[in-house]
Amino acid sequence: MLFLHQTQKEGFDKTESPDLAGKMKRLSNKTILVVDDDIKNVFVMSTALEEHGAKVVDAQNGQEALDLLSDKTIDLVLMDIMMPVMDGYTAIKKIRENIQTKSLPVIALTAKALKEDREKCIAAGADDYLAKPVDYDMLIGLVEAWCQKKM
Repeated sequence: MLFLHQTQKEGFDKTESPDLAGKMKRLSNKTILVVDDDIKNVFVMSTALEEHGAKVVDAQNGQEALDLLSDKTIDLVLMDIMMPVMDGYTAIKKIRENIQTKSLPVIALTAKALKEDREKCIAAGADDYLAKPVDYDMLIGLVEAWCQKKM
């Protein structure tokens, strides 16, 4: 979040950086579903993704995410693990069970950063894993990589 405020305060102009302009093109026409029950996390991730050209849709829990996936075209899911109603593990498993979303890239997000937690996310069906607080550059890099791999 500090990075986002710093760039605004310094008057950072996206058109000045050819590297950033290239990144924006790579995420343009991509729709990312951010699933997290913490609105601050949704805001930070959405802002970062939108700065790179992505369209962001959000859900507050796994059940809302599954409902959105049934009627929207999504290119990638960022899935928090610990949420009310339906947790991320269950939601990821249901995404993998559905023939229409089986190959949809899913990146798990969790405040737990232990090796076992990463393995549990991958075992549930996540393609990748990020520990919170999420590193801005790592987030954008992973989203770009998985969106390109899907193509």
